[in-house]
Amino acid sequence: MNYATNYDVGDRKRADGINEDSVAITVFEQGHRDGLQDSGGTDEETPTNRSAAVFALADGAGGHDGGDVASYIAATVICEQLAPAAISVARSDPSPFGLDFDTGEPATSTGELEMAIEEAIVTAHREIISYAAESGIGAYTTVVAGICVGGQLHYGWVGDSRAYVVNEAREEIALLTKDHAVVEELRDGGEIDDVEAHVHPKGNEITRAVGGQGHEDPEKATVNVETDTVDLFAEDIVFVTSDGSIDAQTDAPALHESYLESERSESVAETIRERVVTDDRLKQWILSADSLEAASETLIERANERGGKDNLSTILFRDPSLPETPADGGLPVRARELADAIADRETVILSDE
Repeated sequence: MNYATNYDVGDRKRADGINEDSVAITVFEQGHRDGLQDSGGTDEETPTNRSAAVFALADGAGGHDGGDVASYIAATVICEQLAPAAISVARSDPSPFGLDFDTGEPATSTGELEMAIEEAIVTAHREIISYAAESGIGAYTTVVAGICVGGQLHYGWVGDSRAYVVNEAREEIALLTKDHAVVEELRDGGEIDDVEAHVHPKGNEITRAVGGQGHEDPEKATVNVETDTVDLFAEDIVFVTSDGSIDAQTDAPALHESYLESERSESVAETIRERVVTDDRLKQWILSADSLEAASETLIERANERGGKDNLSTILFRDPSLPETPADGGLPVRARELADAIADRETVILSDE
């Protein structure tokens, strides 16, 4: 498995701000025998080294003493909780190495792995609330976390940090998460369109977060975690980012005002699309880079060029040993909004009560 991480305070906060983002990734790489296996009588060989990984990205809120600590707790606690589960799943199946024996490790279902992610995030939530209670300082953070094992990505999130999957073979990008944010609710309700969502004044307001003011019982506190699972292929790049990589535009208020004054004209809409960071632009920057490291640097640079409004952080990883992307027509639906529409699922926003 190849991976790269990067983070930056953001140009607007560089003089007197701090970076409240935290990133963490743990990779279990296992090789056995020759490291290569004959692929069914063809001249090609397939690497049998297999990988399992856990990751967490957290975007803190509340300043130096609040968000800074909250994101640190979240990223470290979640990876600590999830790493054993990922290794256990990998160990339970020795067949990729041509072995047939009972490892003693029980098979783990998709539902159990998603539950493990939810429990890890809730554990972090409780530790942050305990810190807030002891310090008297409110501490909040967004979180995206997951387990990548056995050709699948199991993930969960709270807040407006995002996870994408970018497929090189199809040159496609799919947003795997759905922001827990005011702007997302306005768009879902038909009050604003996709263009306005990029520059709306409430773009920094989230409806759900990990942590709190410390008023809850740390042993019983909970948070609503949304989870899902998607298949991964050799040409996939998983891209996890805080909102600072996306909402980088510092003149968003002026663009929003211009859009409304023009009565949402297409000409102003096109100007906004050119100025902001769109999903298609993210895809372009990632696929045009020579490596994951170069892609992570480009993402930071481009966000800062657009103003660097906030802290920004990224995790990118891929597993070339996975099966190749299916032929045309065989790629599963992975974009969150499309999957919701197909399954006819409703997004339910729970209150903090």
